[in-house]
Amino acid sequence: MLSGDDASSLVEPLIAGLVDDPPWSVFLHRLKERVAAHYASLVFRPLPFGRPEAQVVHLYAGEPWPALVSRRYREEMHRLDPLPYHDMVEGRVYPLDELLQIDDPSHRDYISQLLVPSGMSHMRMIRVEEAGGVSGWLTITRPESDFSPGVDTLLADLAPYLRAAMRAHVALERERMSASVATEAIRRMSFGWVTLDTEGRILDTDYSGAELLAASATLARGKDGRLTARNPELRKEIGAAVADLLGDPLARPRAIVLSREPWLDLLLVPSIERVSTMRAAPAVIAYVHADNWSSADRCDQLAQLFDLAPSEARLALALSRGMSISEAAGELGLTVESARTYSKRIYAKTGARGQADLVRFIHRSVLAIA
Repeated sequence: MLSGDDASSLVEPLIAGLVDDPPWSVFLHRLKERVAAHYASLVFRPLPFGRPEAQVVHLYAGEPWPALVSRRYREEMHRLDPLPYHDMVEGRVYPLDELLQIDDPSHRDYISQLLVPSGMSHMRMIRVEEAGGVSGWLTITRPESDFSPGVDTLLADLAPYLRAAMRAHVALERERMSASVATEAIRRMSFGWVTLDTEGRILDTDYSGAELLAASATLARGKDGRLTARNPELRKEIGAAVADLLGDPLARPRAIVLSREPWLDLLLVPSIERVSTMRAAPAVIAYVHADNWSSADRCDQLAQLFDLAPSEARLALALSRGMSISEAAGELGLTVESARTYSKRIYAKTGARGQADLVRFIHRSVLAIA
């Protein structure tokens, strides 16, 4: 078991290292100082069936490899690396003479051309594998004189804590990747979100939501912190919708058109997140959708995608934005009869069986992420 001093100086930064930048920088620095090492590193390597030259996650404290040695490793020696990384028994501490054999010419070359010039004449390495199967290798090195026997015990005692920290790190990275992919998809569809508390005040936003609040001529953050609008009528409509949702968590979502040119709309939804252990849970989520393309651009894209005439494309865009035939006719300066004639041509060219179909076709086309 770790002593009191080691537990306080190493375990805490090992846990906090999950959110360090770079990860575990404080832990590696303290470990290096604790064992009087020249260098300490934590490496995540590809699985045995991965490409040998695949990028590794390499975190370290101490002096980096000399430039010449680093280049030699990247260009040549990574293919000849004889260290038995994946064959190491999990949780066991290995000295250098158990990892490499001096009587093997390839091992001897690796030691003389890479390890010795890098100040790694003496080494301890341990492989730790978290529950999901991801391995990490913790390594400490010195240029002169070997480590004391107590260092092996220290590394072995650290293994359970490192294993747990790695499991949390893997889970966190998986969530970060999922969030990154989802965020990019949402960004490409020009959506943003704003969360509101039980008083209608803004709690948090994503990047797109923050941009809209900062730059929009329509939406704003009020002096009291509430989500509001610059237009008095929209301000009243948003305030009433938020109040309704706060008064009835089971109320249906409320959609509000904020601007038609450029297009900007808002969907207010009661939040299902009622409990949060770290932060105030939102009561309402406001999804904001902005079409960064002008109507003229969208009409050109619709014409190209569905082979529509300009007048047909303008009507298709209006219908896709929820207008009725009569509303679209008035907006475009057409008679209702002309609009109906154009709509029939649009449905024939797009394959839609009606306005609902047309809306689905357009919003599920590549225009959604254009």
